Amino acid sequence: MNKLHIFDSVKKEKVEFNPIVEGKVKIYVCGPTVYDDSHLGHARSAIAFDLLHRVLKANDYEVIMTKNFTDIDDKIIKKMYESNKSLEEITNQYINAYKADMKALNILDNTIEPKATENLEIMKEMISNLISKDVAYKTSDSVYFDTSKDNLYGTLSHKINDENSQARVEENIEKRNPADFALWKFEKTNDVSFDAPFGKGRPGWHIECSAMIEKHLAYKDSPFQIDIHAGGADLLFPHHENEAAQTRCSSGQNLAKYWMHNGFVNINGEKMSKSLGNSFFLKDVLKSYSGEVIRFYLMSTHYRANLGFNEEDLIASKKRLDKLYRVKKRVYGTESSTINENFKEEILNALNDDINTSIALSIIDEMINSANDKLDANPKDKNLKKELISNINFIEEVLGVGGNDAYAYFQFGIDESTKQKIEDLINQRNEAKKIKDFETADKIRDELTSMEISLMDTPNGTVWEKL
Repeated sequence: MNKLHIFDSVKKEKVEFNPIVEGKVKIYVCGPTVYDDSHLGHARSAIAFDLLHRVLKANDYEVIMTKNFTDIDDKIIKKMYESNKSLEEITNQYINAYKADMKALNILDNTIEPKATENLEIMKEMISNLISKDVAYKTSDSVYFDTSKDNLYGTLSHKINDENSQARVEENIEKRNPADFALWKFEKTNDVSFDAPFGKGRPGWHIECSAMIEKHLAYKDSPFQIDIHAGGADLLFPHHENEAAQTRCSSGQNLAKYWMHNGFVNINGEKMSKSLGNSFFLKDVLKSYSGEVIRFYLMSTHYRANLGFNEEDLIASKKRLDKLYRVKKRVYGTESSTINENFKEEILNALNDDINTSIALSIIDEMINSANDKLDANPKDKNLKKELISNINFIEEVLGVGGNDAYAYFQFGIDESTKQKIEDLINQRNEAKKIKDFETADKIRDELTSMEISLMDTPNGTVWEKL
């Protein structure tokens, strides 16, 4: 099996992954700001780094997966006053909604999920430390980080002079340098604020992640605090650049050994964003497609590439996933045995090459075609069926798809009352067959067929799917 290689955003090349501590990996992924429902961009990032999580586990690493919740922010405060709800009510609502969406996408549980509001003390400590070193300074409205005091500032993203620089966003004549950014924002009217030695206020966005990594993850005796810091490509500058600077100047360590970033989701050729009004909420897409289908579609494009979302491609992707479940139907009720080692190695070699899902999925396509040919030739080959179940179990382990019941997969979109009606008709048909009333049994089958329901009688009972 090939060693894991990942694309490091700073070096801008694929590098061999070597953890700080043998056999252990610490990852921090920038999570959502919880003021609204999650959209396809959130789903893309979650799936990208869930794949990384799964691949690391398949390589026998112990993974500490951390994703934060930004639960104090201008947009959250704005929503508080618009809705007349408390900060906790709003953030808990959207944290719970986000977690439900992640469950639908089959995202593995995080090891740690820190909230900004629960980690204020470490933020204050870091800011006080930076002030004592004169790397941070107070103005009338904020405590700012002095970027001129960090001679490595800009080396992470190489975008310090980018046209989207925060220098254009945070204009303040009291700032020492245009690129300086706020660590702590002093209290304003109708603001949410907290006491601090340097003045009442609330944290800036960038300090939150640096502080939470320092508190929950940081190795103290290493040049790097964590192994991998990850997030969307839009976070590289200024967010990750500023995080890296804060940590360097506060602790003397580099924040992460490797930096990874996923591509955007585009709709009509534009980066998806709420400001453009073209953001597809995940909860809305989940009404029409299962989380597994959305997951399969989003991971069909390499995580670093931008993905142009359209429903035609989503439907085509579903048909591709359908084929895996049709093989699973053909071996329904079979126990697993030993996986095909060649298949396992091919999949892992693809995924160990910077999570190359395109090659991994093409290997699965080949397995499906071969499985159907072999089952056509010998439909009672028990050893083959057991191997196929093991292969599909491995697919679920490393890619997070294929793990659902083969018949339930094809029942998506049918409401509970209709499902109950179908089950009742199947039970009536089974009773008719028991007393050899085959005319009634056939009529019931015809009625179900008219409802576009297909039946299959198996040793484990009658199973059904929507055609």
